[in-house]
Amino acid sequence: MSEPSSDIALIGLAVMGQNLVMNMNDHGFTVSVYNRTGSVTDDFMAGPAKGSQVVGCKTVKELVATLKSPRRVFILVKAGAAVDAVINELTPLMARGDIIIDGGNSHFPDSQRRFTQLKEKGIRFIGSGVSGGEEGARRGPSIMPGGDPEAWPFVKEILQSVSAKVDGEPCCDWVGEGGAGHYVKMVHNGIEYGDMQMIAEAYDLLKSGLGLSADELKAVFEGWNKGVLDSYLIEITAEILGVKDEDGGPLVDKILDAAGQKGTGKWTSNSALDLGMPVTLIGEAVFARALSSLKGERERASKKLSGPVPKLSGEKQAFIDDVMLALYASKVVSYAQGYMLLREASREYGWKLNFGSIALMWRGGCIIRSRFLGDIKRAFDNDPALENLLVDDFFVKAMAESQTGWRKTIANSALLGIPTPAMSSALAFYDGYRRERLPANLVQAQRDYFGAHTYERSDKNRGEYFHTNWTGRGGKISSRSYNA
Repeated sequence: MSEPSSDIALIGLAVMGQNLVMNMNDHGFTVSVYNRTGSVTDDFMAGPAKGSQVVGCKTVKELVATLKSPRRVFILVKAGAAVDAVINELTPLMARGDIIIDGGNSHFPDSQRRFTQLKEKGIRFIGSGVSGGEEGARRGPSIMPGGDPEAWPFVKEILQSVSAKVDGEPCCDWVGEGGAGHYVKMVHNGIEYGDMQMIAEAYDLLKSGLGLSADELKAVFEGWNKGVLDSYLIEITAEILGVKDEDGGPLVDKILDAAGQKGTGKWTSNSALDLGMPVTLIGEAVFARALSSLKGERERASKKLSGPVPKLSGEKQAFIDDVMLALYASKVVSYAQGYMLLREASREYGWKLNFGSIALMWRGGCIIRSRFLGDIKRAFDNDPALENLLVDDFFVKAMAESQTGWRKTIANSALLGIPTPAMSSALAFYDGYRRERLPANLVQAQRDYFGAHTYERSDKNRGEYFHTNWTGRGGKISSRSYNA
């Protein structure tokens, strides 16, 4: 048997896996590959990998035997049981100090569990978010690795070499221990849900409210992509709007209005609830997809429920400009909420996340890449302990300049009967966050009235709790055992 010569192995040769292998090959790394269905490996070796340094393997045992020490195996298979099955097959073949990297869309508690279980066996685990789709995998994705910090020096060169670059800096850096890498990727995907929903709301306002054609909409989005909204999702929206169907009409108009989802947005919302963070915009984006899926119900309801017929009165360009400001301001809120969640998770799980570094990782290669992320990175560079993006000087000014158009847009959406759940929730959050006093005092009084749950007083020290016998019949005993 020849001496092991491969730098890294990859298991899972779907399109993402194949493209990442060829990316690694282009950067001078020798990659061994394996796929459960052997014909996929054969086709890959005879096709894209023909003439390359890629090493095709028939079994996992053969794959592991080709690797230099410490062995590095990158897994790109469907999240869940498939990842565990591959790890279980690999583990007996690997030695202490070897490294397993899960690059799929795994849920962060699974990555935390795998990290702990493999650490007990002396195997180093990395759970890494990878964003950018097929094109990103081939040309340079955003990579968010976390797990066993002892593994990072042995994979750093490979991962940073193949990642996207912005101003010469790789969009890949160490995130944190345990499940931190997949947590950051989860929040990335949640923000992606929000961005896509807000863009869809802007599209609907301009299409239904103004009656713009697909070609006119394309021109609007192309213009927006040259300013503060410059981003991958705005860019592809313009391109989508320009694609024609066989009959010459816009293809987008023929696509059924029922959006799918794979769960990462829901995971983000669930984590926000678990940690008590008001990540309202991503939650609304998830629910908007759920509402869209009720296509049959909506069709039946449309024949019975009344509402205004969308028809704008007023100056056309002013409306377009207001929608742009609403989209930008809402986007600021979305990222502010996302970073609030990252901050709380970092505290809860002891990850010590570097927020500026995360912004840099998201600036290139990934689906949410945008000019806007450079402003976020500068905010955290200026103040690594920044409490909230909204209170950074740059964003304070940006919100002040945007909010008149933002408020007009939300008001118009209500008057026109065009739903804007994500942008409306962003404005509600902004107004709530900037209020020194909210009506939660009444909520606390209600809770104490019906459940004796107690309350704090504004004229007393925090942490001191009181109960009132509101009816004269409730007594002085307060609730300590349940919450309603």
